[in-house]
Amino acid sequence: MYTSQDTQTRDGFLVVRHEGILPVMKTYPSWVCWRLKKVPGKDKPTKVPYDALSGHRASHSDSRTWRSFEEAMLAYEADKAVHGIGFVFSSGDKLGGVDLDDCRDPESGALEPWAEQRLETARALGAYCELSPSGTGVHLIGHCEKLVEGGNRKPLEVYTHWRFFTVTGWSV
Repeated sequence: MYTSQDTQTRDGFLVVRHEGILPVMKTYPSWVCWRLKKVPGKDKPTKVPYDALSGHRASHSDSRTWRSFEEAMLAYEADKAVHGIGFVFSSGDKLGGVDLDDCRDPESGALEPWAEQRLETARALGAYCELSPSGTGVHLIGHCEKLVEGGNRKPLEVYTHWRFFTVTGWSV
């Protein structure tokens, strides 16, 4: 597993490695860019989705604000104010994601035992597994009917539609 010495960062987040991203995801026009923003009423900054072409806010429920993978990557590479890219899960893609928060030590690459167990199960089901932008979490992406067991509760969050997921390409 990657350690902090193995990874590259931009503004404190892992840089996007396009070659590491699940190929089937790249075929859907479900991509946005994201920026970290302070949102009134929230204690910590939030990852806010943006339309890769217009630069305006994107919506997880409005496909007119989603773009191709290539368009999102071009915007990310061209605009240093963009912190990363994200994939919007929808009913048309049959994909879902599991977000394992605060389960990884970025210095050593070590996972919490509960997260390692979930990662092994996800891999056995054919899921794509990658590091979160902070390097302290892991994302599991695959066919939603296989991943949704376990429910939606911290530190485990499961999403199948109308949600965008940050994507790094740092597969594990």
